[in-house]
This record gives sequence, structure tokens and C-alpha cells, in this order.
Amino acid sequence: MSLPSLAFALLQFNPVLGDLAGNARRLEAAARAAHARGATVVLAPELALCGYPPEDLLLRPAFLAACASTVQALAAALADCPGLSLILGHPQPLDRAGAVRGRSLQRQPAINAAAVLAGGRVQALYAKRELPNYQVFDERRYFVGGRELGLGPVLVEAGGRRLGLLICEDAWFDEPAEAAKAAGAQALLVLNASPYHRGKSAEREARMAERARAVGLPLAYAHGVGGQDEMVFDGASFVLDAAGTVQARAPAFVEGTLHAAIDGPADAPQPRPLAFVPAEAGATLPPEAAAGRATLPGEEAEVWAALVTGVRDYVGKNGFPGAILGLSGGIDSALVLAIAVEALGADRVRAVMMPSPYTADISWLDARDMAERLGVQYDEIAIAPAMARFREALAFDFAGKPEDATEENLQARIRGTLLMALSNKSGRIVLTTGNKSEMATGYCTLYGDMAGGFAVIKDVAKTLVWRLARWRNAEAAARGEIEPIPERIIVRPPSAELRPDQCDQDSLPPYEVLDAILARYMEDDASIEQLLAEGYAPADVERVTRLIQLNEYKRRQAPIGIRITHRAFGRDWRYPITSKFRA
Repeated sequence: MSLPSLAFALLQFNPVLGDLAGNARRLEAAARAAHARGATVVLAPELALCGYPPEDLLLRPAFLAACASTVQALAAALADCPGLSLILGHPQPLDRAGAVRGRSLQRQPAINAAAVLAGGRVQALYAKRELPNYQVFDERRYFVGGRELGLGPVLVEAGGRRLGLLICEDAWFDEPAEAAKAAGAQALLVLNASPYHRGKSAEREARMAERARAVGLPLAYAHGVGGQDEMVFDGASFVLDAAGTVQARAPAFVEGTLHAAIDGPADAPQPRPLAFVPAEAGATLPPEAAAGRATLPGEEAEVWAALVTGVRDYVGKNGFPGAILGLSGGIDSALVLAIAVEALGADRVRAVMMPSPYTADISWLDARDMAERLGVQYDEIAIAPAMARFREALAFDFAGKPEDATEENLQARIRGTLLMALSNKSGRIVLTTGNKSEMATGYCTLYGDMAGGFAVIKDVAKTLVWRLARWRNAEAAARGEIEPIPERIIVRPPSAELRPDQCDQDSLPPYEVLDAILARYMEDDASIEQLLAEGYAPADVERVTRLIQLNEYKRRQAPIGIRITHRAFGRDWRYPITSKFRA
């Protein structure tokens, strides 16, 4: 039987965590706009009302109660949109306590819910069945699963069709989708808040294609976008047909609404794209993206967009007026400066060069050159006078002892103190410039170059730093713009410039080797024995793995930074500081 076309919309939404009233206003506006364009079903992401992840806010009864009342108010506000169903992700407290299958609950239980808002009220609630508890996920700390509660599938009826609801992790397993189909679903709607890491977009689509093919149903995937502390959400919402082929896709890292439709007979519905409408008024998109047929970005473009998004939202959502960073003339600070300018605008970024007696002339020249290219406020504060005063104060204790890392660290700490003082006076947040290779091996100074509020490239290995710098320059050249990062900064051997003729490789293996071992040992959990079997030199394996263990105490005191790999030094790396185990 042929049915009328069903128009629906996927909200690629960027919430501000905890801003329930503000999020509700923007969700209402987006739903109204989608309805005005003909959509009868509007799908918002997982926990869109409150933001993801709310973490221990979910343990506060007042937070859960506020979420529940805001859902009711939003349903009432949309009562004048006839025929509209808004499907909204939010935490829902349960009106019972006690035990669930023998598990004692010391608090009011809650579900990770999808509410169906229609006709001025909440028509139905779906409870997420699969609760992830790995990597950055902690959902079993906060939620009870729908399966534990004996809650089954929920279908939304619209345009003569039955649409089954799933929430994120549900769609990675067989049972929830099969249960929805058994209940009569003719298509699947999936609410998502899936944190970004390199390659995740393609992996996500591949797994959802498997799910669509396995149940023989079209699948629409509404994904969140934006930054939340160290996590970034990449958007790229999509619609698949029953064969798992992408029929519509929103652009990555752009907030907006993906419009699509389902046509055809009830037993063989076919989705098709309509348009993507960005949330930002006046935003320009390539024609294919505006038509709802965006392509996934390449690896460097994807990582760059994630870093820009992370900086923009961390600074913006936390109310900082801008950012400040130390510009050394080296590749790491150059990359951070370029990211910050794209995220915030040149007028909100300040770069400070703090030369010491060991700073090479080309470092001054390159720092000035880059600041001029990007148009940021640039200042120079020499640290030699402060170094002299510290040496004078410590002369008695240091007498007769050779110079070592102590004097090097003093320089870094003087710089950190200056940057934090400038931050305090201006309100701007200090962006630190250390990369993942340095964080892993401790090639960084506590209260020195680690001093700051947000570590932009904390999860970016040194070899990827170079790749991103070259990619960004190539993008600028292709557009006929000046390259933001001077070539000499990219090709020059990296150095902390804390002693004469210093080079990173004086203390570390070549970065190509270091980063390869780091990726296998830290990100993939390969053992020392496996690394040796893979052909890495025993001395390099010993050195890198030992440094990773020794410097855990530093990382615990580092600012948070943007997660771009499947395992970063942050939420998904929880190693003890005091430990003698190595393998």
C-alpha cells in the first residue's frame, strides 16, 4: 500500500550543558522552524535538553526534577503546532525507589529517555536499553536500563507509518532494533550523543549501515554537535535506506537541521534528502551540504574542525572574553595560535613572546611574523630580569651545584606566572600548547608550560601537529590567502630553548618512533612484549613506556584538553600514580 510522503527533520543541536531554559527555547524554535517547512516528526539528539554528559548533576534530585518539568513545559509550548511530534532526549527520574533485579538503589533511579512530545503533552517515553560503560562513558553510574525495568519498544506513528525509537548505544546491538521491528517499526529513529575521535564518523556510519541491513529498515541518525569540556561532538547526522546506503547527510561540526522524507509503500519505505538548514543565520554552505548531501571531511580537516569547535565552545560556553597564549616561535604554539584565531577571531586572541637568553633570533622573527599574519595582539616580555632575581634568591642553595633541569624549569615557570597574571587581569583564559607526545613522556614543566586553563593539542601527537600545520597552510594557499604558519616554523628542528643548542631529540627518541610506540602502548594497550615483537628497538620501548608511567603525576595536574583519539589522557585514561607494574 502506497502512503503519503512523510517529511521529518533531524536537529543537529549544540546544547549548553545545564542551561535547561535556554536549550528548551532553542529546541522549540528549531522544532517550529522545521514544522513550518513541512516536517511532522522532529528528532533531537540524546540528552539534548540538558547536554551530554551531565555527569554527577544526574545524582542531584533538583537537576532531575528541573529536567522533567522543563520537558512538560516544552510539550505545552508546542501545543499550537498541529501534527508535530518532537522526540527529545533527556534524563527522566522514575517515581519509585528500591531495587532493580537485586541491585540496591541508594538514590532515585533515572532513565536516559526519549520523550515523544505531541498535542501539548508527553505522549510516550522510551528508555535507553544499552548503557555504555567504557572509554569516556559512565552511564551505569547514573541510569537504569530499559531492559532492567522491563520496558519495551516505543513506536511513533506519523503519516501512516510506525517509527521505532533507539538511543545511541542501542543501535550498536542487535536486540533493541530487532525488538522495534518485531513491534511493527517500519523505520528506525536514533537519538545520539556520540563523542568524536579520529575516524569515528566513518565507523559510526558503517555500524549503522550494518544495523539497517540486519533489520531491513531505513535508519535516521540525529547527532549532537559542539564541545563539552574535553569532548567534541561532530554532527554529520545522516539517513540510511534499508540497504545501508547514505541517502542524506548533514555537514560535520555545523549546527542546524537536516530535512528528509520517506516515500514509497509501507513495506519498502525509501528515504530521500530535502535540505540542511544551518542554525546560524546567514551561514554559507557548499551546494551539496545545503541540499543535505554533505561529504565527510578528510582526516586533517576533521581533526582541525574538532579542535576549532572544542576551543570555540569551551571559551564561549564558559564566558571567557578571549584567550591568551605564549608564542615561542615553535610549531606547537604556532598551531595553537592558528586554531584559536579560527575559533575565536583575531580580536579575541593575544600572543605573548617571552624570550630568555637562550631564545634564538629566528624564534623572535618567526613569532612576530606569525602574529602579523594572523592579526593578533602581540607583545614581548623578556624574562632575563626575572631569571636573574630567581638566581639571586637561590644563590646560597645552588652554590657549587651544576646547572640542570632546575634552571630550565625556572624559565618555564616564570613564563607560566606571567601568562597567568595577564589572564587574571584580562579575564582571558590561558591556552597551553603542549602536545600528546610531550604529555606522555613528561617533556613539560608543572606550573610552567603546563600552567593554563585549556590544553588545545593535549591529544595531538607531535607528528600530527606537523601534518595539521601543513594542511592548514595548504588550505590557505588554495583559497589564495597568506599561509598562517611560517614555513621555517614547520621545518625547524623542535626545541624547548631552555639551554644552549637544545633539541627535543637530545632527550627523546625521534617523534616518528615515539608516537608509534605511544599509539600502540597507550591507545591500543599493546604490551611491552608485543612492541618488541613488532620490531621496535628495546631501548626505545623501555624509554617511552617508562616515561609514560613516571609522568602520570604530572598529567593529573594538567588542564583538560580536547579529545581527538579513541584514548586520550583524560576521562578514558585512569591509571594509578603510585604503581610498580609495567608490561
